[in-house]
Amino acid sequence: MTTPSSPIQRPVRRQILAAGLGAAASLALPRVAFGQGRKALKLSIGRIPWAAGNSPMTQYMIENKLLEKRAAEYGYDLTIDWREYPTALPMVEAMVGNNLDIGMWGNTPIIRAIASGLPISPIVVGEGHLRFLITTRKGSPIRNAQDLRGKTIGVSLGGDPQSALTQMLKAELGVQDVMKEAGIKYVNMPTHAQAASVPTGVDATCTISPAFYAAQASGTVAIMNSFGYTEDHYEGPAGKGAGILLPSVKKSLFYPDGYYLHRSFWIGRNAIIEEHPQAVTAFIVAQQEAVAALSAMDAGAVSQLVKAYWKLDPTQGAKVVKDDVLFSRGWSWPTEKDALAILESSKYMADNKQIEKALTWDKVRTQFQRTAPLVKAAYDKLGSKPAAAEFLRTDVADLRGRPVWDMDKWANPA
Repeated sequence: MTTPSSPIQRPVRRQILAAGLGAAASLALPRVAFGQGRKALKLSIGRIPWAAGNSPMTQYMIENKLLEKRAAEYGYDLTIDWREYPTALPMVEAMVGNNLDIGMWGNTPIIRAIASGLPISPIVVGEGHLRFLITTRKGSPIRNAQDLRGKTIGVSLGGDPQSALTQMLKAELGVQDVMKEAGIKYVNMPTHAQAASVPTGVDATCTISPAFYAAQASGTVAIMNSFGYTEDHYEGPAGKGAGILLPSVKKSLFYPDGYYLHRSFWIGRNAIIEEHPQAVTAFIVAQQEAVAALSAMDAGAVSQLVKAYWKLDPTQGAKVVKDDVLFSRGWSWPTEKDALAILESSKYMADNKQIEKALTWDKVRTQFQRTAPLVKAAYDKLGSKPAAAEFLRTDVADLRGRPVWDMDKWANPA
């Protein structure tokens, strides 16, 4: 809640005095006494505007002061310190130092934090179903996964891009250890944009769709994506060109989501959740308001809210928006299968010696228990919300399941 500790952060300071008291007293937990004046609170929130769905969603929240308005209903005069980060890693460092209250992290840093005992809890889904792509240079002889044997690939080490890349390669190459069995070497790419540029020293990279679309004009091409489809530069056993479903993806535990079950969650420090639960509930309500509003908008127009970050035109930007689970669902409530993303990714990380041992299902469920009542309160607060059957749909491209407040009915995947 003070000045960012990392030099690669780009803090955005927005200090706004929230006004007005709504009719939400029935939902308020007994931490704030109404009628005694509003409580001043400073809240620091980290976002990754160069990533996917969290970017326009938080931008909409900022521009419309949604969190300030909702927090006022719960008795707070809220000062928000919105901070911009290139990846989750510096957010983790800030939260370890009690210098960040809420941040958006992918599976990999969440698992590391849980495994190390960091006092954090998932709140709601921040984005998901992000398209990771294996990219190379125009004219490259690398046309499919088999061509990557013995090659050097640039990727953000220790993050979701590495996890997604490894799952793609293991499935397509039929190996368990891509480095030992396929002779592939990974090289760290500090940013998504650097990975998308396919710099000298690597044969290929793995990056995310916003960065890839922006880099296409400079000659970057892709061979396949984490959803299980080929891209334009592909030529191999499945055929030639984009849009071909690769047979290996159907064997994935995460199909139809793809080779990798990508979910990023908003993470909160346990201290802020316990001391100011209504402020966290206000955050959940405000995020869902933003998701609902943007889901009803033209996808290209949504992308232009963050053109300064994505640097995409409406046609390219619409692809990113349409991919994201927030906008395909129209809601951000955590579900059973969203939690499964953390469990299964932990098994991969344990196999690759990134953590000592995989998380248990009970351990994963426990991480959601602190915030589940707050999520349910936010769900009950909103008039427009999905019916119970919406959570259990199987005719969609994303894995769902019972919501977090029905955690007692979650089935043990073991």
